[in-house]
Amino acid sequence: MKVLLLPRAQKQLKKLNEPIKSRIVAAIRKLEESPPKGDIRRLEGRDGFRVRVGDYRLLCDTDSDTILVTAIEPRGGVYKR
Repeated sequence: MKVLLLPRAQKQLKKLNEPIKSRIVAAIRKLEESPPKGDIRRLEGRDGFRVRVGDYRLLCDTDSDTILVTAIEPRGGVYKR
């Protein structure tokens, strides 16, 4: 599968420190595998799914063969939208 990051998610990724950033990039690479691997769960109450990477969450949507990462934020604030 192909994984794309929205500009907002790219900006959030650039702000993170290096150890966390490398773990998130590794998780994104695991999403490219078929089937995607990692701590992945469907979101309740809205479309999409989340990927857990330590205290951070990646919010994603799927298309036929594309995964779109919409947000990368700490667990406490990512679900409040």
